[in-house]
Amino acid sequence: MTTPSTRPARDVAALAALFATSGTVHLVKPEVFLPIVPKSLPARRELVTWSGVAELACAAGLLHPRTRRASGWASAALLLAVYPANVKMAKDAQRSRRTALKVGTVLRLPLQVPMIRTALRAARA
Repeated sequence: MTTPSTRPARDVAALAALFATSGTVHLVKPEVFLPIVPKSLPARRELVTWSGVAELACAAGLLHPRTRRASGWASAALLLAVYPANVKMAKDAQRSRRTALKVGTVLRLPLQVPMIRTALRAARA
């Protein structure tokens, strides 16, 4: 059972786990993320790599009390920075025949809000 005082710690740990997972996928299978990087941006593959590195750094920083504050701010900024790519992914998915993909990519967009809120909570703690 969680108490009100353990929930923020659990939420921050969950955000760190999401960042660690996504960051790893960015580095191991960058082709998963290349289609959502706007073609107008230069060095798209490098952007995918560096965003993965940033996610891994945020994940590690969120887990350590001494770096949690700075990592919380960095995590919120990162989530805001990649939001346009998530919008592009949802928009592109609407051309798919796969209903689950269409729905999943759109439902993912509002999930950024609690993730940003958790990052900001970590920054202020």
